[in-house]
Amino acid sequence: MIRRSLVTALLSASALSACAVGPNYQAQGPIASAQGTFVSAEPAVATADAPPGDWWRLFQDPALDGLVQEALVANKDIAIAAANLSRVRAVLSESRAGLLPSTTASASGQRVRGQNPVNGQFAEADSYSAGFDMSYEVDLFGRVRRSLEANRADAAAAQAGLDVVRISVAAETARAYADICAANAQIAVVKQTLQLQQQTYDVTARQLEVGRGTALDTSSAATQLETTRATLPTLEGQRASALYRLALLTGKPPAEAPTAVLACKAVPQVATALPVGDGAAMLARRPDVRQAERELAAATARIGVATASLYPSVTIGGSISTAAANSGDLGDDFQFNVGPLISWNFPNIVASRARIKQAGAVAEGALANFEKANLTALQETETALSQYARELDRRTALRRARDEGAKAVRLARLRNEAGVDSLLVLLVAEKNLAQLEAQLALSDAQVTTNQIALFKALGGGWGEG
Repeated sequence: MIRRSLVTALLSASALSACAVGPNYQAQGPIASAQGTFVSAEPAVATADAPPGDWWRLFQDPALDGLVQEALVANKDIAIAAANLSRVRAVLSESRAGLLPSTTASASGQRVRGQNPVNGQFAEADSYSAGFDMSYEVDLFGRVRRSLEANRADAAAAQAGLDVVRISVAAETARAYADICAANAQIAVVKQTLQLQQQTYDVTARQLEVGRGTALDTSSAATQLETTRATLPTLEGQRASALYRLALLTGKPPAEAPTAVLACKAVPQVATALPVGDGAAMLARRPDVRQAERELAAATARIGVATASLYPSVTIGGSISTAAANSGDLGDDFQFNVGPLISWNFPNIVASRARIKQAGAVAEGALANFEKANLTALQETETALSQYARELDRRTALRRARDEGAKAVRLARLRNEAGVDSLLVLLVAEKNLAQLEAQLALSDAQVTTNQIALFKALGGGWGEG
């Protein structure tokens, strides 16, 4: 009978707690201008196909695939974000407990010595007791439910935050690997240039020995040769830096850096038009936009939490207890009570309303942050598309210039050997070609960097691993 009365009271309280103060959150959709294709999506550069989540596989480089997968498992930034997600989920579990009754069980047994007030004699006796208490806060005004709603949104935001880190790690791992390949490619160009310039220097030295050349020609050739050679240490330092960066991304110390990647000679690239989809799909995919939207939901729910402090708190509780001189007699005689407890902590109205305004201001800021996240995502994607398209144009022009430069060197060498032109003409042609080869190698590297930046802006990679 006691249990039935208590359960009935709890069910009645649950029925009453259907009202939650504060604004109800309305899910935010993408901004209207993001519904169509990207402004900078030129047909030769991008297609409307949706980009794959594991976008790095488009480079068709098994070494890169392995490095990204390793980073997604071992990266420490991902581990930090995952731990934060676990913490937020634990907070959510704690808040769920607010919807359940709280219970307390107690039992005691003691030996008591006391004085008889009639005859003044002391006597000893046993005393046993047991009890069970239950209480339940009736969430009439939604404080508990709004808190739970806010914590759910916090957990979703933390999950999106983890996805943001995963995107960054995948992109930075691909970039570090590409930087190693680019450094190797540029070193190969420099070494090839050094061979040509060494040949020119050797010719001038032999001509000087037989009296056909001048010391100025030899000195000029040597200057050009050593100037080119001086670029090697910088490139080797850049390669080492990228290697150690890759070690950090894959959760390794520098001594355990994956040196096998140093064998990469060509910069990985996607040779076809890149699949980019449209703006609306991109905004739905990018976890930083989802994170901002969930933070807005949490901030909106906390307005209700602050508002609920203006209303009374209703708790329904019940208890049953028994006491006896012998443990075997427990239960022969007991007492119980059940009923509501209404408490209303009359707040400082000015302070409470100020807290509500604070929560409202936080929600307004969260809304602005969500709108900014949408605009930033669109700006980053359009910028990445535009820079990628323009770098492709630049590389095409550099390739034509390089081919013409190589032709000029061949002609200058033939004319110099025939005595038609001076050595200075050949040296200038070789210098121009070396510069063009270096610029073309840099452009190849920049094309890959821009491809990676575009995929990162499109928000792929967080669902893998």
